[in-house]
Amino acid sequence: MVSKFIQIVLLASVKYFLTIPYAIIIGMDYKTAAVAIITGGLGGFLFFYFLLKPILHIFHKIKQFIYRIIPEYFKKQYSDSCTRWFAPRKKAYFSRRSRLIVRIKKSYGMWGLIITTPVLLSIPLGAILARRYYSHQRRIVLYMMGSIMGWGILYSAFLRLFPCIM
Repeated sequence: MVSKFIQIVLLASVKYFLTIPYAIIIGMDYKTAAVAIITGGLGGFLFFYFLLKPILHIFHKIKQFIYRIIPEYFKKQYSDSCTRWFAPRKKAYFSRRSRLIVRIKKSYGMWGLIITTPVLLSIPLGAILARRYYSHQRRIVLYMMGSIMGWGILYSAFLRLFPCIM
C-alpha cells in the first residue's frame, strides 16, 4: 500500500490529470487516492517552483566557467559554423496564431495559468511559467496551491459520483 501511495504521489507531481484514473486502476480507494494526488500535486509544484531559480543560477555559472576555459579557436569555429548553418532570423510578423496567443495572455493572464495548470498543462510547466512570468505576484504560490487542491477534490468527487465513467 505504501509503494502505491508513493507511486501516485510521484506521478501526481508531474502529470496531475492522469493520476486519479491510474490510482483507481491499481486499486486504491478514493480517499487515499485523493490525498495522494493532492499531496503529489502540491509537492511537485513547490519543488519545481522553488528549485527552478537555484538550478538556473548554477547552470548559468557552469556555462560561464565552460566559456572561459574553451580556447578561442573553438569559439571562432563554433561561431563560424553557426553563421554558416543557421540563416539570420527573419523579421517578426504577426500571424493568426501569434495574435491569438497574445489575446489569450492579455485576457486570462495569471488566472488562466492558475486554473489550467493542473488540468491542461503539467505541474512542472505551470510552475516554470508561474516562476518566469508571475513571480512578482505576492500570492501566486497560494493561488496555485488552491487550484491544485480544488481540482483534486473536484476531480476525485466527480469520479466518485460517476464511477461508470472509468
